[in-house]
Amino acid sequence: MAIIAHICRAYARDEESLQDLIQEVSLQLWRSHQSFEGKSQKSTWVYRVTLNVCLSQAKKLSQRVDTIPLEYQERADQKDETEKEKMDKLQWAIRQLNESDRAVILLYLEDKSYKEMSDILGITVSNVGVKVTRLKDKLKTLIHG
Repeated sequence: MAIIAHICRAYARDEESLQDLIQEVSLQLWRSHQSFEGKSQKSTWVYRVTLNVCLSQAKKLSQRVDTIPLEYQERADQKDETEKEKMDKLQWAIRQLNESDRAVILLYLEDKSYKEMSDILGITVSNVGVKVTRLKDKLKTLIHG
């Protein structure tokens, strides 16, 4: 359940939309649990379903993200003001990304391997590498001008 809440938090505007996303993901997982073929780890399947629900809801509602996962914010709060400012800039830059790019960068921040990211996102490992490299450059440009 922590995986679901973590991903949904990145796509939710507020607590109410977070709960709605978690409920929708839970419903989709329940509906599709029999179609899980065991070709990947169960956590990979859960990530994929969760991301698909979040992306489709974001597209449907034209949502914009107001936050990135809470644990990144909490880490920033524990550091000095300079680190907090850096984290605020990172949050702002991530909010500027489109939903699919945000999914890639969130998985990267979760220290997922390119192979895991490939399985979750349904793209090739080399495509993941290209996307991560481009997104890191894009975030640097957004943050530093």
